[in-house]
Amino acid sequence: MVELLKRVADRKNATPAQIALAWLLARKPWIVPIPGTTKLHRLEENIGAASLQLTKDDVREIDDAASKIDVSGERLPEDALGLTNR
Repeated sequence: MVELLKRVADRKNATPAQIALAWLLARKPWIVPIPGTTKLHRLEENIGAASLQLTKDDVREIDDAASKIDVSGERLPEDALGLTNR
């Protein structure tokens, strides 16, 4: 997945992080990615994703790669899950 994001980023003159965020923005209008950072230059990089335009083919290419990744397990370690009351 990372290599794919790098390839798409090279085509779009962007960073892989920007492509990942732009992909989320392109999927559904109600998806709002909330990336976290403590670095100003990363915030500026993340904001740049909003101006990227992915084509339908770009989105399909990333969707296809993402669909082949088996995601399993808890979203947090057990101790942290206990703190979320969920």
